[in-house]
Amino acid sequence: MTTLHEPVLTTTPAELSVWPASTTEHRPGDLAVGGVPLAEVADRFGTPVYVLDEDEVRERCRTYRDAFPDAEVLYAAKAFLCRAMVHWTAEEGLGLDVCSAGELELAVTTGFPPERIVLHGNAKSPRDLETALRLGVGRIVIDSPSEIARLAAAVGPGGHQKVMVRVVPGISAGGHEKIRTGTDDQKFGLSIADGYAQHAIARILDQPQLELTGLHCHLGSQITSVKPYLAAVRRLVGLMARLHEQHGLVLPELDLGGGHGVAYRPGEAALDLTALARRVRAELTQACATAGLPVPRLIIEPGRAVVGPAGIAVYRVLAVKKTGEHTFVAVDGGMSDNPRPALYGVRYAPRLVGRASAAPTAPVTVVGRHCEAGDVLAADAGLPADVRPGDLLAVPVAGAYHLSMASGYNLVGRPPVTAVRAGHVRLLVRRESLEDIRRRDVGL
Repeated sequence: MTTLHEPVLTTTPAELSVWPASTTEHRPGDLAVGGVPLAEVADRFGTPVYVLDEDEVRERCRTYRDAFPDAEVLYAAKAFLCRAMVHWTAEEGLGLDVCSAGELELAVTTGFPPERIVLHGNAKSPRDLETALRLGVGRIVIDSPSEIARLAAAVGPGGHQKVMVRVVPGISAGGHEKIRTGTDDQKFGLSIADGYAQHAIARILDQPQLELTGLHCHLGSQITSVKPYLAAVRRLVGLMARLHEQHGLVLPELDLGGGHGVAYRPGEAALDLTALARRVRAELTQACATAGLPVPRLIIEPGRAVVGPAGIAVYRVLAVKKTGEHTFVAVDGGMSDNPRPALYGVRYAPRLVGRASAAPTAPVTVVGRHCEAGDVLAADAGLPADVRPGDLLAVPVAGAYHLSMASGYNLVGRPPVTAVRAGHVRLLVRRESLEDIRRRDVGL
């Protein structure tokens, strides 16, 4: 029975299902993550501010290692990267998947072993390739025929570089058409259907300084079903069988990429990682047995599924406006720190933090501060009807593709990144200041 001395907590377990496991409500309406109240983080570092639960990131790395004990797990750095994230990934035994010289150099100068890094990219620049070769990156994924000659020339006749080929299996999967990359007629990879993949592989085999270690594919993002991955295994093993027949080639690696979907709002579907690991392993074993091939080592590349659910974005309400039947709640961030709703129509579940409210929930549209009608962070969000300027709103599942895709729009500066753990908060990436912006502007 509740007594007068016991607070009445306002959050149900279902509502916290998309929040980090460490999330608690120590006072009504006042959520804490990693033992640190979000309102305290906002007061100390200002808003907008990103909050990363370090233990959540580490636990998700371990979950992947446990689910895929015989596979190589590479964290997809494009989701979010900073020096602390490099350290956490290394300490938890994951490799890295990078897409640029910038990501690669940050990782290696932080101490990450370059041989555990894979370089991707559909249009690698000369600097990307030069940096990868100079630092000794583990593998380079070839994405177009023109890269073969450029890379071979850069390696030189006495050099050696391990490579993979990104192939397009012709499978449509992903949460939005703009993030489906396993289909033909898009910019990534080489198609199996039209023979370009086979032709590129034959050219690679003619370059003695390039060692082809395996095939790579990435179907898309926000995939919540296991079936597309099973179809990809069958098609890739089919290609491996044809390569063995034509060239006597036995490839030791097969990279299925990532794109593992997470829930952004309570009740949404997420990819079942245990089922994925079990069924992919079984499918790969059976397909290779049928083809008479040894089972290659599996490689997977989770990004969002590692860091996304570990992050929270905290904003302060600047204005509340009623227009006709709609209520707009404007915050001090927006599409400059989270372009995903504008790009992909992603829907979030923000909530009031830092104070309790007994007001009934009402539908509102949470919008940003930028001069775009499309600057909407959360449409049809349920917030207390008494939400007012000065309140704090927290958005869960904000760890991936927020800061990594942030822009300089309206010159508001990118938010800081903090980490919470065991009741302590520390700054990982400081707020971008007006002075930072001015110093880049060198001409008149």
